[in-house]
Formats: sequence, structure tokens, C-alpha cells
Amino acid sequence: MILAIYSALLAAVLLLGAPWWLARMATSGRYRAGLASRLGLIPNGLREAAAGRRVIWLHAVSVGEAMAATELVRELRRALPGCVVAVSTTTETGQRLARERFGAESPVFYLPLDFAFLVRRYLDALQPELLVLMESELWPNLMDTCFRRGIPVAVVNARVSDRSLPRYLRLRALWRPILQKVSLFLAQSDENAARLVQIGAPEDRVRVSGNLKFDVKAAGESSMTALLRTILPAESKIVVAGSTLDGEEKMLLEAWPHVLEAEPQARLIVAPRRPERFEAVSALVEAAGFDVIRASTLKVQSNHIGQEGVILLDTIGDLASVYSLATIAFVGGSLVQAGGHNPLEPARFGVPVMMGGSFENFREIVETMRGAEAILTVKPTGLAEAMIELLQKEDRATTIGRNGQKIFAEQAGATARTVESLLRLLHRTSA
Repeated sequence: MILAIYSALLAAVLLLGAPWWLARMATSGRYRAGLASRLGLIPNGLREAAAGRRVIWLHAVSVGEAMAATELVRELRRALPGCVVAVSTTTETGQRLARERFGAESPVFYLPLDFAFLVRRYLDALQPELLVLMESELWPNLMDTCFRRGIPVAVVNARVSDRSLPRYLRLRALWRPILQKVSLFLAQSDENAARLVQIGAPEDRVRVSGNLKFDVKAAGESSMTALLRTILPAESKIVVAGSTLDGEEKMLLEAWPHVLEAEPQARLIVAPRRPERFEAVSALVEAAGFDVIRASTLKVQSNHIGQEGVILLDTIGDLASVYSLATIAFVGGSLVQAGGHNPLEPARFGVPVMMGGSFENFREIVETMRGAEAILTVKPTGLAEAMIELLQKEDRATTIGRNGQKIFAEQAGATARTVESLLRLLHRTSA
């Protein structure tokens, strides 16, 4: 009954929203991307890639989850020679990053809409031995259909955010029977494990394996990073503002003249979180009186970037590597109430990290870093002052960077623990 009501509500939302979706699809390729796959048309090559082979289906909704799953996919392939790890995503950016990260060995496709008849088509094509869902990707019909077919479901890097916990608790009676169909929850932390049990997950199926994002590695130096390294003046002090959201670029650009006045060699690279905002951010940079230097149009022959230029990193998948160029890094989604993004990406390079006060999505990571003097948290009004401080006080910046890198190294290992748990689950269910 619960799934019937859920499916009916999902269908109603899609029907009522059809005019809006059709309008968006007519004007934006982003909304057309993967439409056929979402509606149940199996992509070319997916059946062939899975035919006659062991298959694990891993779902990573977007860029962050695909990044976190990178090492997991590699280690699963290493532990299970000949096994295909098929990766689905929901967003176009996640799709592009997954194709880049996982290569030809892992077919990448769009997650179908969560209707049982569409899910069955993909399960028929893949015949997976295991479904792995990243973080909080709980799709009721997908989970139920796997349960009915005897396919174990594991939720890895599992978390329940501050924002979603009250909603889950209000609907606990509905979520409890759905969560009972999950074979294994591997939580990021003790707190997340407790929250999973609180919302209805069976306590004996919840384990703590750590945060896969501590194991995230840049896939080598990207060609964009190498290009920027040649173009930026050798004496530059580079501020990389990554994963910025609406409102944050304006704050950064208002602070930037003060930074330049104190540090004329400073250069700014801004990487908006969402590609659809590239044009808007470009307009903001121009309105602030700076030249927009779009990374996507840079060439080796480009002139060195002067004080008047701000680099807009309008490419996908380069930020993790570009952080290695930074003198300091600002991690976005934190000056506005969005919960923050992953401070470990720059910290792994020994780059001193700063972010705003909204870091609910990564609270345990940030609190650990704060306790070890491995991150600087700032208010919007103190943004310029904080950047100047880290650019000028090299000893302090070095200490913060070194401490962050140490935490990254100490907390690593979640991938190995996750793989070990998944292999045990596979062995137990196949015995």
C-alpha cells in the first residue's frame, strides 16, 4: 500500500509538472539529457557490457557522490576480477564526471524514474548481484524490487543530514518498512549510524565504515591544471573558490579589491557548483569591474593573467585537481545556508582551507579540522580580512595546510572497510 501511494504521488508530480518540464526541455539540453534512459530505454551497450558477467550496480546521484565513489569502484573491480561495476547517476554533470572517472570498464547510465516497471527493465538487463546506493539515495521502488528478487541492497557512505532528519522522523512509519529491505547500511560516522536507526533502519544492519570522501583523490593532474600552471604568473598567490553557490560570488567579488590592495600578486579562480550558473557568474565578474577569463577558452598561447582578471572555471571535473594550485582555498556552499561542500578536496594537497559558517553537510569533518587548527571558518563580513591573513601570514597558512593534510591521511581507509563489508555481504547472500 505504501509503495502504491508513493508511485501514485510520483506520477501525479510528473503529470502536474509536465508543462514546466516540457518548457525546460525545449530550452535546455540539461533537461533533455538521458530522457530516454530515464523512461526505461536501455542504453546501447549496457546489455552487452553486462552479458555473461558478474554485475554490481552502484548509484551515485551527482558529482559529489561520483567523486566519493571513485576509489570504491576501483577497489571493487580489483577485488572482483571480471566483475562489471555499472554506475548510474541522476544529473548530467554526475554523468560526465562518472564517464571520465570510471572509463570504459564501468558502463555509465542514467537512473530510471522510480517506477517498478522501469526498474524491472534495468534489473533484467543488468542482473546485478548487488545494488549499492551512495549516501542518502533511498529509492523505494528500486529497493523494493531488488528485495523481491533477492538482490541485496547496501547503502554506503550513508548519512542523514540535519535538514532531512526532521522529515524522516515525521514519516518514520512510512520509511521503516522500506528501510527494512536494505541488507546493510555503512554509515559515515557514529552520529549518522544513530540517526539511521532512529528513522527506522534495523540496528543489526547498521555499521560505521567512515567517510569515503576522506579517500577522494584527484585523478592525476588534469590538463586544465597544467594549462593554468603555465599561464598564471610564477609569483601569483592563488585563491581558488570552489563549489560556490548563488550569493557567494558576489561576496567574494566585493572582498576581492581589498585583497588585491593588500596583495597585488593575488589571483582569483572561481568554480561555481552548478554549470547552469556559469553565465550568471560571468556577468557578476564583469559587473564588479574585472575581466572574465573563461577556463574553457584558455589556450597555451594565452597571455599571463593580470590583476584585472578573474578566472571562471567553467569546466566539469577539474576542480579537485585545480585545488593543487591554490595558495589558499575557499570552499563554497558555506557563506549561504546550504550546508557546505567538502573541505577535504583542497586539504589533501596541504592547502589551507577556509569556509563560511554553514557546514552542516560536513559538520563532523569540519569540527575535526577546527579542533586541529586545520581550517578557518569566517563570516561574510570577515572574508577579505581572512584571505589577506592567510596570504600574508605564511607560517599560519602553512600550519593550517599541514594540519589539514594530516587529518586527511589519518582518516583515510573508509574505502577498504567498505569493500570488505560489501564482499562479506556478497559471500553471505550467495552462500
